[in-house]
Amino acid sequence: MLTTILLLIFSLGYLAIILEHKININKTAIALLTGVLCWVLNFVRAFPNDHLVMQEMNAHLGDTAQVLFFLLAAMTIVELIDAHQGFKAIVTIVKTKSKRLLLWIFSLLTFFLSSVLDNVTTTIVMITLLRRFLKEDDGRIIFVSMIIIAANSGGAWSPIGDVTTTMLWIGNRVSTGGIMKAIFIPSLVSVLIPLIFFTFKIKGKIASALHVINSERIIGERRILILGIGSLILVPVLRSTTGVPPYLASMLGMSIMWIFTDLLHKERHLLRVPHILTKIDISSLLFLLGILMAVAALETSSILSQIAQLLEKHIGNLDMTIVLMGLLSAVLDNIPLTAAVMGMYHLAQYPIDSKLWEMTAYCVGTGGSILIIGSAAGVVAMGMEKIRFGWYFKNISFFALLGYLGGVILIFLTQ
Repeated sequence: MLTTILLLIFSLGYLAIILEHKININKTAIALLTGVLCWVLNFVRAFPNDHLVMQEMNAHLGDTAQVLFFLLAAMTIVELIDAHQGFKAIVTIVKTKSKRLLLWIFSLLTFFLSSVLDNVTTTIVMITLLRRFLKEDDGRIIFVSMIIIAANSGGAWSPIGDVTTTMLWIGNRVSTGGIMKAIFIPSLVSVLIPLIFFTFKIKGKIASALHVINSERIIGERRILILGIGSLILVPVLRSTTGVPPYLASMLGMSIMWIFTDLLHKERHLLRVPHILTKIDISSLLFLLGILMAVAALETSSILSQIAQLLEKHIGNLDMTIVLMGLLSAVLDNIPLTAAVMGMYHLAQYPIDSKLWEMTAYCVGTGGSILIIGSAAGVVAMGMEKIRFGWYFKNISFFALLGYLGGVILIFLTQ
């Protein structure tokens, strides 16, 4: 009975998260409430042996905290770079006036930049830079759509790119070299397929007047960019060479930049970390906390293992199950989907760098591009550029789906 109630609470919470804009209740509040209620039911069911549940909860909380601290440090580093206008350097290297070439430059820049930054930050940065080249009525919406696809695909193959891959990496499901080797090419294919098609739809030249950028420079602009990118790259390097946990490596990078900016800006408090921390999206971190702990509660109650058995019984093919998960990520949030897969299948059966985990990183990471509401990058772009759901579905979704399936087929052929 309590198991049924627990599953019902989780389902209602998930539904409320999906309908956030309809019911006007922030998804973070719903996620936190759902997570707390699920664990309360676990304690009630186990009472008076609640110490066993406490041990389970503390273990899951430790794993979740590693993800949260990693993201907090990484987000701080990115915000520091942005506050120093470090990303402005990207504009200066783009010299072309051809819209077709510009589409390729922005798509590939987004793909590789999102492997270091998170896909939301990359999307915001690239759309902001794109506005310096194209007017709204000059075909910019296709460029923005490709930025969404490239940001999601670029984050999938890097352990520090997308939250879903980061979760798998910190959870020891994938290694740095393993995930990059396995799905870099499929991720690139998922971008190239729609990119090639849209290349033929883009024509014309760029108005040179739009190249003008703000000449005002901030002290330490380039040094912060180099130090910030270096700090982020240091995370997987330390992980693979010394075994240092990712959250410790990211905290190391943040602390170095904190000291550097304190020495650099003794009077300019707006460019120092205490102020930068006020710009961090704490709501997203708390949403992640709520969702991961809610899914952990389902795992503790053995619900996820039962769901895995049902999927295996009715679908019968693990690869197709993960492909389906990727398609679902176009509608559902990819974070709980990834957490669910991690709870359904265990390392004892599927060790690090198994095809299951690599396909999960690819499918759940890139599948969100199929619909504009399927990823945080898409939602952000939707707000920034006023893109309609219907327009994206009619003009972009089919080609994003072809790219997604192209990458899946490549994984099947090569593994």
